[in-house]
Formats: sequence, C-alpha cells, structure tokens
Amino acid sequence: MKNKSIELTRTPKAIVYCRVSSTRQKTEGSGLESQEHRCRQYADQKGYEVEAVFPDDASGGGDFMKRPGMVALLSYLAAQPKKSYVVIFDDLKRFARDVEFHMKLRREFEKLGAQIECLNLMLEDTPEGKFLETIVAATGELERSANRRQVIQKMIARLEMGFAVFAPPLGYKYAAERGRGKILVRVEPVASIVCEALEGFASKRFLSHGEVKRFLEAQPSFPKNARGEVYSSRVERMLSHLVYTGYVEFPEWGVSRRKGHHEPIISLETFERIQMRLHEGTTAAVRKDLNEDFPLRGFVLCDDCGQPMTAGWSKGRSKHYPYYLCDTRGCECCRKSVRRDEIEDGFAELLRTLQPTQELYGLAKAMFTDAWKMRASEAIRDKSELENQVRGVEKQIQTLLERIIETASDTVIKAYEGKIEKLERQKLLLEEKVDRISPPTRKLDDFIEPALALLSSPWNIYENGNLPFKRAVLRLVFADPIRYSLKYGYRTANTTIPFKMLASISSVNGEMVRPRGVEPLFPE
Repeated sequence: MKNKSIELTRTPKAIVYCRVSSTRQKTEGSGLESQEHRCRQYADQKGYEVEAVFPDDASGGGDFMKRPGMVALLSYLAAQPKKSYVVIFDDLKRFARDVEFHMKLRREFEKLGAQIECLNLMLEDTPEGKFLETIVAATGELERSANRRQVIQKMIARLEMGFAVFAPPLGYKYAAERGRGKILVRVEPVASIVCEALEGFASKRFLSHGEVKRFLEAQPSFPKNARGEVYSSRVERMLSHLVYTGYVEFPEWGVSRRKGHHEPIISLETFERIQMRLHEGTTAAVRKDLNEDFPLRGFVLCDDCGQPMTAGWSKGRSKHYPYYLCDTRGCECCRKSVRRDEIEDGFAELLRTLQPTQELYGLAKAMFTDAWKMRASEAIRDKSELENQVRGVEKQIQTLLERIIETASDTVIKAYEGKIEKLERQKLLLEEKVDRISPPTRKLDDFIEPALALLSSPWNIYENGNLPFKRAVLRLVFADPIRYSLKYGYRTANTTIPFKMLASISSVNGEMVRPRGVEPLFPE
C-alpha cells in the first residue's frame, strides 16, 4: 500500500512538442521559443514535470513520419513503454494540418499510451469532442490548402510578369527592389565562374560533365562540399537551368518561356547549344586519372597504334618516377614507358616553335583588325536580316492563331498550339540575336588581345595555367591529338586554323625573299 500511494503522488511527466512550417521561421523568427514558453507555463499550472522538448521545422501537411521532431518524439515514447506521458501542443494546428494524418497520429499516441493536451482546445474522449476535434483538423487542412493555392497563384502571376520565383541557382541571389519585389541579381565571382563553365561546355572547350566539374573544383571561390568536391548532380542542374539565360518558364503551371527581369549570365543561344549537346549524348564519363602530374595524359597518342597514352608513377628503389606509356594490348610499344621529362620537354619545344616572330605578330594583329572592321559592317547587314526573320515568324504565328479561331477540332487546335509554341521560342532566340548585334562599346584591343596573346606565346599561357586551362590550350592550339613515336619523338602536329594561317604566311614570306642585285645568283 505504501508503494502504491507513492506512485499516486508522483508528479506526472510531460513532453512538449513545438513546430514551425519552415527552417526560415526557425532561424529568423521566435515561434519555437514562444510555443515552448506557453507549453511550459501550461505544464506548471497543471503540475506536470516537463521531461523533454521536441521541436520541428516542417510543414504540418502530409505524412507526420517525414517530420524529424515528431519521429524522435514517437521513438522516445516507444523506448519507455512503462511510463505514461502527457504530450502538450500549443495549438492543434501544430499537431497536424491534414485530417487523414491527424487521425493516424492520434491512434499512434493511443498505442503508445500517451495522452495529448492542447492549450487552445479541450480534447474530450466523447462523440461531441471527437466531432469538434475533426472539425478543427479539417479547418486546419482547409487553411493550409487555401494558403498553398494562394501562394501558387501569386507565384504564377510573378512568373507571367517575367519574375523568377524559385530558389536562386548558383551565381544569383534575391534582392529587394522598390516597387518590384524580390528580383534575381548576380553574385560575383560565382556568376562569372558559372558563365565560363557553361560557355566552355557549349563551345566544346569542356567535352564532358567531368571536365566542367573539374574546372569548378579548381575555382577557389566556387562553393564545394567538405571534401572540396562539386557534386555531378549540381553540374547537371547548371547545364539545364534556363534562368541563366535571363528567361523564365514553368510549363507545369502553364507559364510559357518569356523574357525575365533579371540579368542573364549566358545567352539563350548558348543555352540551346548546351541542350543540343546534352541531347546528343556527347558527355563522356568523368576521367579520374587526369591530374596536374600528367597534363598530357590522353592527349598524346601512341604513333604505332593511334591510341591515347596513359601515365603513372613507377616505384624505384628509393622513390617514385613519373612515366608515360602505351597500354594498348597488341601494340608493338605496349607497356614501353617514356620518362615524363622526355614527353613534356618535347611538347614544350613543339609549342615554342609555334610562337611567331615580332614582324609576323604585327601582321597578324593588322589582319585581326581588318577582320574586325569587316565583321562590324557585316553585323549591320546581319541585324537587318534577323529583323526580317522575326517579322516572318510573327506572321506565321498570326496565321496559326487565325486558323485556331476558324477550326472546331480539338486535335487540330492542339497541333496548332504546339507549332505556335515552337515559333514563339524561335522568335525569342531571333530577338536575342538582334539585341546582341550592336556596335561595340569597348575598345578593339579588349576583344583581340586575348586571341593575340595565345597566338604570340602559347607555351607561356600553357605553362602558367592550371589543369583545366592547360587542357583548354591544347584544344585551342591543336585540331587533333598529337602523336608520339618512341623512335622519332613527336610527329607533325595538326594545328588549328589561326596557327595554320601564321605558318602559311611565314612560309610565303620566306619564298618571297629575292637575291640582291641583278647578277645571276650562280655563274653560268
């Protein structure tokens, strides 16, 4: 009897559950603290001892097992089956805002032997009490659904006006602008890094997802995980994000592509080239054997079999030695290694031979200048032609709209709408090209100096760059991978057009040298 009386006078144990709808409300607001404070006051008034507090920052709609705090609370109760608890909520909306899961959660607490009490509603185990509880839960679900609908309607309206509404991709952030609400603005230097990565993939400077990934990982300012890596999924999202073009769309809500109010990072034309490359399946798997130790791995081919040479470190008696080698079965040179110095010193000499003389450099600069002026005059003609194309597309759209009005077939109407959507996209692309064709505002030297720098000294640029930059120089200088023979060294390289032009000019200049005087060069 004594033990029983002690059990009856023991202070009831209570658990407090608090919930806000998002992480932002948790970090920027004080909802959790105020809920806990009210629940503790209630527990003191009832004479309960608060044993634990479980907070959540998740929506009340849907499955309660997706709320970490609620899962932890149920696990806590299940781990102590011999104890009876009172679970206190600030409001029944904190319990659940979905009638179906409200009832399921109610039964879950009953199975665990826990009683629930709400500050704003007396929960009674009577037909009237259960009816009232159901009505309150249904009201919460109605409010949640109505709020969601209202939020989506506002987001659709913003999208239709050309404003981005979803989470900003890397390179952007939202900033409040008076009279326009929140608008995307560029974040530097990340935006410029994203621009270089996307344009590099579009132009085939980067041949695969893996090369884009390595380029981003080599940028100190680009966000990475704790291991200094960029997830492949992040690269894939970047390559397919329309927002980077300055346009917005969301077909799921019936919002077609339209010009946005934010500054673009890449052009729509670049984006379309990226999508074309992705659909063609040109992205190769990430090569893990490319590193700073062997920048020519995979680019130098074995002259006997034509396959890329691999590279690695060979262990000697006291240290490791770097080698390049052919690893193709059946090749005469298979597993015959070449010291790294021989491969890379020979390549350095090859690049140095491509450096033009000072006179030839001056001639190349004059040629670039003439070509630039010629292109400027052609731009005016191109702009006029593109404007004519825009008017032609608009006329086609107008014709299709008139046909839609005249037809009664849903199938035909749907086909016309599909054509109109394609024409609208074509029109946007043409309009962007028209906007981009404008007189240059920067000096001519700002445009041609980078190209001239590569032409004048490809070896210096290669030597001072990181691995992605070295790989880019290889593709800019050489039209094809270069061959290496164990007997003869490097074979004649196939360079890109600019270097071929310089070589041809140099040889013509050599042929045009005439002997001095009028006498024959050799006696007859």
